[in-house]
Amino acid sequence: MPFLAVNANADQPVAVVPQPLDEALERQLAVLPAGAPVLVMLHGYRYSPSHRRNDPHRAILAPGSQAQPQSWPRRMGFGRGSADEGLGIAFGWEAGGSLWRAYAEAGRAAQALAALIALIRARHPGPVGILAHSLGARVALAALPQLAPGDVGRMVLLAGAEFAAVAQTALASPAGQGAEVLNVTSRENDLYDFLFERLLSPFDFAASALGAGLDLPHCATLQIDAPDHRAALQRLGYPTAAATRIICHWSGYRRPGLFPLYRAFLKRPDTLPLAMLRAALPDALTPRWSRLPGLTLRAHPVAVH
Repeated sequence: MPFLAVNANADQPVAVVPQPLDEALERQLAVLPAGAPVLVMLHGYRYSPSHRRNDPHRAILAPGSQAQPQSWPRRMGFGRGSADEGLGIAFGWEAGGSLWRAYAEAGRAAQALAALIALIRARHPGPVGILAHSLGARVALAALPQLAPGDVGRMVLLAGAEFAAVAQTALASPAGQGAEVLNVTSRENDLYDFLFERLLSPFDFAASALGAGLDLPHCATLQIDAPDHRAALQRLGYPTAAATRIICHWSGYRRPGLFPLYRAFLKRPDTLPLAMLRAALPDALTPRWSRLPGLTLRAHPVAVH
């Protein structure tokens, strides 16, 4: 199947199967039909390709099978035998250890990701799509200033562990301005956003993570646990399950119904224009901690898309 596993080795990308990465890319890209998408998938915190127990290539980034029901490649439509399914690339990086260490390592992994995308773009006419969770969003965003306009087409960031101000700077770069972003958040992730902010920016109480939204014209923020956001998706033809947890960092890829939306946004962008998605989604997010039992808070009209 059109699939390739890659790891960040310091600041350079390497193929997981011992072979020169440029040759592996050349072989995979040569057989893609014109217009077929190329998608890079990035895991988040705690995964480590060098430790078998935490190897993302044996978990969420594993090629699709019944043994891996959470397989991103399978759920993104790779391995189904369709000629135009495109090339899926699983990108592993060292996200273990303390949060401070992983945050710093994400910046270095971004150099490897940028080098990988440059290799792809030298051999493929279309832009590259990105699906990233947690600190993987930091990797994806930090790669943008190192790339050229048009290198990245669309990005889906799930519970992104990055500061909104840092993201806005990255998205103001030449490559960032050309990328359309779906920022997926949930009040289930509030505790993780809060801990991220306080641990990595303890003296700046105005610093907010991506869960607060992205107010940029080429971005849309989706709050997957908000009834009005879910109703908007339903009207667009993407029904999703309701939230069942108070706290969850993984609902962006575990919630039933979301992957059809991600597949359309990343692999068939003509079927889901960003302008249509922005127009359909509400202009407000519910406040932080609003999922806590017995706490009633008003939604606040934060411009999120």
